[in-house]
Amino acid sequence: MGVILIELLGGLGLFVFGMTLMSRGIEKVAGNKLRGILAAFTRNRFLGLVVGFFFTALIQSSSAATVMVVGFVNSGLMSLAEACGIILGANIGTTVTAMLVAFRLSTIAPIFLFVGTVMAQFIKQPMIKKSGEIVLGFGMLFVGIATMSEAMGKLHEIPEVIEILGSFTNPFFGLLLGLVITAVVQSSSVTVSILVVMASQGLVDMRICMFVILGCNIGACASAVLASMGGSKNAKRAALIHLLFNIYGTILMFLLLIFFGRGIEEVICFFSGHGTDSGNLGRNIAWAHFLFKVFQVLVFYPFMNLIVRCTYRLIPGEDEAKGGQDFRLQFIGNGLPNPAVAVYMAIQEMERMANMAIDNLNLAVECLIRNDEESANKVFEMEQYIDYLDEQISNYLVKTNQNTLPIADANMIAAYFHVVSDIERIGDHAQDIADLIPQFYKNGLALSSESERELRDMMDLVNRILRESIDMFVTGNTANMQDIAEIEDSIDQMERSLQTTHILRLNEGKCSAQAGIYFSDVVSGLERVGDHAINIAFSLVEARGIVHMK
Repeated sequence: MGVILIELLGGLGLFVFGMTLMSRGIEKVAGNKLRGILAAFTRNRFLGLVVGFFFTALIQSSSAATVMVVGFVNSGLMSLAEACGIILGANIGTTVTAMLVAFRLSTIAPIFLFVGTVMAQFIKQPMIKKSGEIVLGFGMLFVGIATMSEAMGKLHEIPEVIEILGSFTNPFFGLLLGLVITAVVQSSSVTVSILVVMASQGLVDMRICMFVILGCNIGACASAVLASMGGSKNAKRAALIHLLFNIYGTILMFLLLIFFGRGIEEVICFFSGHGTDSGNLGRNIAWAHFLFKVFQVLVFYPFMNLIVRCTYRLIPGEDEAKGGQDFRLQFIGNGLPNPAVAVYMAIQEMERMANMAIDNLNLAVECLIRNDEESANKVFEMEQYIDYLDEQISNYLVKTNQNTLPIADANMIAAYFHVVSDIERIGDHAQDIADLIPQFYKNGLALSSESERELRDMMDLVNRILRESIDMFVTGNTANMQDIAEIEDSIDQMERSLQTTHILRLNEGKCSAQAGIYFSDVVSGLERVGDHAINIAFSLVEARGIVHMK
């Protein structure tokens, strides 16, 4: 018995590690592209369902898909209505793993192991190396299945085990067992795949397996619920949609199995076959999992708007807007999200920080022109908020960099640190300008009308380069590269021109020397803001090795 247990645990370890290795490998190689597809094709719920299915089938994890959706909803990229389609598709896509296990590809698994090892160990190109992890994980998954299957076959020799498994007939206990195990391992694919192997060895009855599957459906929601804990109310509602769909679906299927169990078994066998060989018994479970999910989606798809409204009843109200000294992160939660969206969340938060810095810079310049000392205090308050975001985003990037990231995202982490620093420096320039206002007020100074006009003209250029640079950073669209470089050149030329005309005004006695010094400092500061803007625009361009001409 001890040897069998060791073989079972070893096979289970290989299976789980192989599935994890394959899933992480896919996220590393194509995570950022998959993320873009997931975010783009959700406007139509049916299209979102299709994308959710293929996305989950590819990464072999509905938990990862739903956690990603929770992250998108938390960031405001996706509405609850749009999230519904992805969640429904993910529920069907998660059945693919059990299907693969049921087809018993163990005989060709060693080929995948060999090819994957060669790619991962002997080829230096990062993309091929990570692709090798996918192939290696695929092979390891099926070697683990073969090991478990062989060990379970030996359990027939132990009458006590057969007697215990034979007495396992209570539907409620089966549902509870599936729920608990899946919630603990946070993967319904693992639990159902083990059921497939057990059924293929004739150790468990098909009927009780169906109730365990229902429990797995609810247990699979644990990851999304936990991921939503530190998020917005909409993020919690997205996780609740996933949970309610599976609870309602489980209740419906539970009742149908109680009253029409024999007929449902006949329907499943119609698709999987009526044979009694080990392979067919395993396929029965895999097909049961798939058909249950498809049936639930067909039944509840027309009522998803009602489920969404139900989440608003259970989680009422909206997130409170916090101001003053009560600073907060909007897109980044307390913990780290799925690696495929971790960097995306940071970009959203950096965009928010950049918009704050831009607004603060405009407020500071306007306060200087109007000599408004009272409103200038808002600049100092906002600068504290910007400093807070700088610290929090930087800490988040450090933690994210220690995680397993898609290759394209990992290559950009260093550039993101520079971007956060540049945004923070723009905020500092706003504060520097606001620091001059008390001196103006105290000494009775004022800018000439010409100086005011020149500052506003320069701010028009600075605002333009800041907006275009942030847009280029966030979207990755390099169409405006040359335009941004030309604006920065214009700002440099304007700074030199304004300094020259300012000296002429001083010589003509049109403004005081002290006010002139402050004006010169402001113009120089705005020119440096333009430098920070172009740094932001070209940070990712340079990280990707794209050559640009200034």
